[in-house]
Amino acid sequence: MYRLATSRRIITETNIAACFPQLSAEQQQQMTKRVLQQVSIGALELTIPWLNPKRDLADRFTISGKEHLDAALAQGRGVILVGAHFAVIDIISQPLSACGPIGVMYRYNKNPVWEWLQVRGREQFFDAVIERNDTRHMLQCIRQGKAIWYAADQDYGRKHSVFAPFFGIQAATISATSRIARLNNSPVLILRQTRNNETQTWDITFSPVLENFPTDDDEANARRMNLLLEEQIALNPDQYLWLHKRFKTRPEGEPPFYPL
Repeated sequence: MYRLATSRRIITETNIAACFPQLSAEQQQQMTKRVLQQVSIGALELTIPWLNPKRDLADRFTISGKEHLDAALAQGRGVILVGAHFAVIDIISQPLSACGPIGVMYRYNKNPVWEWLQVRGREQFFDAVIERNDTRHMLQCIRQGKAIWYAADQDYGRKHSVFAPFFGIQAATISATSRIARLNNSPVLILRQTRNNETQTWDITFSPVLENFPTDDDEANARRMNLLLEEQIALNPDQYLWLHKRFKTRPEGEPPFYPL
């Protein structure tokens, strides 16, 4: 992947150089290689839940903070599980779905085969698999008291975002997270998932319910959310999906961030 996926490697290198300027050029290159390695492992991992959903991996998972999710669900107002795009995603489907009534948001893929695989693979576990633009379905699930996994770390363009720092760089940050939470006064938690390559095990961690979130200030909410996600990513930076163009949309007057 490092040698053949040239465009993705360049995006990764650009992101790492900008977000980790304290690293030397050699350290940044080694981090790029580790990130691509972790992503490659993740791509292989997803074949297990998608193609062999009955395989039981429960003994390879550690779940922390489930009491926070239980308490949030008990409020009966739905729950927003804010996640990020880590290299570990779909392998957690089985143990995560066993934690309660959970739906997941996803982005439609133009490739019909991939679209069928990802939707079918996730429907085997979760209460709902909701395309990110299907707001009505998402709100329906929240009002039914379900939890919704919602990634808040990608660039969806200027129209749907406000600018807030992410690793010290102004990033277009979706404001929908706080608006969705306000609609039903739903508690918001952070969900993090990581892999231990040495022991071939995975960890799922639920944060406590965020206090005083959201406020009526979308920019303040975005700053806080980015900071919270930064803290989670910093624990295992090699396992974050640095391959995507997180800083594609720039504030007015700034030049393009990526060379491609």
